[in-house]
Amino acid sequence: MKTHQQEPPVSASQIHSVELDQKVFQPHSIPSAAASPHRNGAKEEPPIVSVSDSDHQEPPISASQIHSAELDHKELQPQSILPAAAAAAASAHCNGAKEEPPIVFVSDSDHQKLRTSPARQTSVSMGEINRAEYVSVGESPSPAVVSNAKKVSVLPLVFLIFYEVSGGPFGVEDSVGAAGPLLALLGFLVFPLIWSIPEALITAEMGTMFPENGGYVVWVSSALGPFWGFQQGWMKWLSGVIDNALYPVLFLDYLKSEIPALGGGLPRVAAVLALTVILTYMNYRGLTIVGWVAVILGVFSILPFAVMGLVSIPKLRPARWVVVNLKDVDWNLYLNTLFWNLNYWDSISTLAGEVENPNKTLPKALFYALILVVLSYFLPLLSGTGAIALNRELWTDGYFSDVAKIIGGAWLGWWIQGAAAMSNMGMFVAEMSSDSFQLLGMAERGMLPEFFSKRSRHGTPLIGILFSASGVVLLSWLSFQEIVAAENFLYCFGMILEFLAFIKLRIKHPAASRPYKIPVGTAGSILMCIPPTILICIVLALSTVKVMIVSLAAVAIGLLLQPGLKYVEKKRWLKFSVSADLPDLHFANRDRPDTLVY
Repeated sequence: MKTHQQEPPVSASQIHSVELDQKVFQPHSIPSAAASPHRNGAKEEPPIVSVSDSDHQEPPISASQIHSAELDHKELQPQSILPAAAAAAASAHCNGAKEEPPIVFVSDSDHQKLRTSPARQTSVSMGEINRAEYVSVGESPSPAVVSNAKKVSVLPLVFLIFYEVSGGPFGVEDSVGAAGPLLALLGFLVFPLIWSIPEALITAEMGTMFPENGGYVVWVSSALGPFWGFQQGWMKWLSGVIDNALYPVLFLDYLKSEIPALGGGLPRVAAVLALTVILTYMNYRGLTIVGWVAVILGVFSILPFAVMGLVSIPKLRPARWVVVNLKDVDWNLYLNTLFWNLNYWDSISTLAGEVENPNKTLPKALFYALILVVLSYFLPLLSGTGAIALNRELWTDGYFSDVAKIIGGAWLGWWIQGAAAMSNMGMFVAEMSSDSFQLLGMAERGMLPEFFSKRSRHGTPLIGILFSASGVVLLSWLSFQEIVAAENFLYCFGMILEFLAFIKLRIKHPAASRPYKIPVGTAGSILMCIPPTILICIVLALSTVKVMIVSLAAVAIGLLLQPGLKYVEKKRWLKFSVSADLPDLHFANRDRPDTLVY
């Protein structure tokens, strides 16, 4: 890269020679323009300089002095456009006018030096163009939308993942009722190996490749195209809203033993609405608040189970752990309970744009959260099934509070009830954050109308929060089992698209930048996805006819909704736009094997 050297002043404009190879210049050349220096002391704007073959033959066009730039004979890629002070603007020789560096084109060789420099710590992500924007002559660059919200650090992110996935052992009681203690304990040890670890690893790799709020929507869009990206977003958002409708139900189920009026009727409806409004407002106030609230709620939710485990030690009978009757197993309820309690690891990807240094923070937080989730399920089940006599009919939602009363007394039972209520609040706010930021990310990609990308003064997606809260209220009348089965069905379809996207990107773009990469090759990636795919097929096959019909109807709505929104965009009834701050996934660099674009 050349450095600027002071030359004697010239009386007329002078353009030094620029050597161009005859190969294709990409992106298409922008007509060159340079601002004439004024001698009245006005500030001189930096020019955006580019030369095409036709421009090379033209005579000088202004009084500006443009120093020579050498272009490599290779094709100039979008990554080669860097705001830099590699070449100086024309010197203002009068009145000490302030001089600013221009935006210049850097050769591939210079760009390679920049990429391999020790000072460049962050890898270039998929399709990234270093936030450069192509501007035509006479066109003003669109202002970037800057959020004033603080970024989320490791500890709050761990507990946000914890609440996205688990929230504690509340809701695992059905696994004992469906299959007995042995299968319940084995399920929460084996199932993470088959499902949770592969999903968490894929989330870590893909989430660091695409550190933006679209999350899995962007993964699928890049690999399979925008149509399937929209379907992914629709199914995952709908399953998330259905999932969130469950938490007010669980919250009230844990309190109804002490407050019987909350078991049904108008008091229950009013309680659901009041709880939804309060927690929705918390999401509105900011993600960092939600993150630290999740930390406080998480500690409060886990602590009573640690105490229960210590109190239960003298009462443990290991023979109670191995009770099993394979002829009396409700496999549908058993697998749905395991699946529901150990999925949604990918939901945190829709918050990647709000995470501090996601390339390092996201994989680390997923690792810590995985350990926390497995222990928070297994140890309470170990204590509860080993310390009291088995009665499978009693092991249903909310039974852990009764177990705690038997083991430690009424005070421990009340503590578990309070922890359950707090846990459901944590799961609600974490899930709503993920759902609402997903809608914001889809709007920034032009998949939804632009108003979904508007942020509140707290940096939160206001319209996304309102839409998600409305869905929760509409679906909160469903029963626990219906909610779990319906959301699992939709979630399975979404996970199939994620696995396909992950494998396709590994095959077609093996050399692409992956800040975190699962240490397996292409064959290992395919093998890793086979066990969870088999599990998905089993969960789908065991679904009831009612759940299948409702879920397939929801999928059909998504298939019609995407072309409908395209028609609305074509007619300009609503405004759609793609954020200038995001890399282009669908158009640039189709011929480069190391660039991940559709």
